[in-house]
Amino acid sequence: MEGNQILKARMSECGFTQAELAEALNSDLRAAGYEGSVSDRTVRNWLTGKTHWPHHRQRAALEAIFNCPVTELGFVPRGEDSSRTAPSKDPVHRRRFISASTGVALAATAVPAHGARPRIGESDVWRLFAKFAVLIASDHRYGGKLTIETQASALAGEAITLQGRGTASQRVRGALYGCAASFISSAMWAAIDGCRFDAAQRHFDRASSLATMSGDSTIQFRIWSHAGSLYRHMGRPADALAANDVARRLPVARRDPLFASLGHARHAAIQGLTGDMRAVRHTLGHAREALEQADPAEQRPLWMNAFYDQAELENLALAAYLALGDYESAEAHAHRSLALLRPEMRRTHSITTARLAQSQLGQGDLELAVATAMSIPTDPTGQHPRVTSMLQDMGNTLRLTAPSSPHTRIWDEYAHASRRSPQ
Repeated sequence: MEGNQILKARMSECGFTQAELAEALNSDLRAAGYEGSVSDRTVRNWLTGKTHWPHHRQRAALEAIFNCPVTELGFVPRGEDSSRTAPSKDPVHRRRFISASTGVALAATAVPAHGARPRIGESDVWRLFAKFAVLIASDHRYGGKLTIETQASALAGEAITLQGRGTASQRVRGALYGCAASFISSAMWAAIDGCRFDAAQRHFDRASSLATMSGDSTIQFRIWSHAGSLYRHMGRPADALAANDVARRLPVARRDPLFASLGHARHAAIQGLTGDMRAVRHTLGHAREALEQADPAEQRPLWMNAFYDQAELENLALAAYLALGDYESAEAHAHRSLALLRPEMRRTHSITTARLAQSQLGQGDLELAVATAMSIPTDPTGQHPRVTSMLQDMGNTLRLTAPSSPHTRIWDEYAHASRRSPQ
């Protein structure tokens, strides 16, 4: 076999040219805080077999983009057998992916007649969603980055611009609006995650109008559910409950138990701010029942499959019980979430660990809380704005309640050495 045929096949599946893959890899590297150093030549060297084993940062970015180990992309560690069998192609893979991602069935791309405006079709939407997949992967690895917010906004502009470049069926136009709304909702979430709430509100206003034009209730659910999270983080539970109720009343939440479960779980996290223990327990019960009813084989949007599962439900329960001040229950949910989290969910792992430290401190276990907080990697997820804020709150509590404790001194020295500061 000449060159890396497996990588070539995977790039073809995803609609990546050499330049587009290089751009996607550099975006992921920049989101991680590194210099984007991948060029067309880099990718060409991989395809020709001149380079058999990329740099470790490039390997991590490749795994994030293609959602598989780098060894399944035809790369072989030095000294190992380089023989590989290219995977068979699924000719309907693209259609399945896009339909699941947008909730809209797409028409095939048509070849334009001579002199006619180009026809915008499925392959154009696919290329946009390939870039969306990169964005989702970067978000779950790092989260809250201004670079992710900026990239998402730019990609939304690309989807809108595409509308005016040629003719398209009504379904494809709806899918393009769905693409744009998806990108803006990612920009909105990055802003929420980075505690840039004014920017998040602006993204919400734009995303909600785009989602309405798309006619896709799945992306409408994502946007209104994000609005509920935005107001929860802003300490506005009444607005958060109202926004999340919009999401929970959408057709997709009635049709698919997984969406219903996420709606209930986020509602419980908001209810924690109201101090209503009974409501939190009742709503979490509904979330668990719906999750048990959800069919794992059902086709769903990329963003939903990428993050919501039992681990995220436990994490939202953790947030609810922390807000209620039930630290023992919060700790139990934290441990369950950490045990179930997927390895690529680095940002969520750090946030959950910070919440675990808070729950331990709330029970008066200073030594364990400090040890837990110190286990969070300082780079890059330890510099996440929400993690930073929680750890600063923990330090303030330590200094107020136990100023003379050796554990307070240990934490202060560690925090100073690691230079934790908001982004």
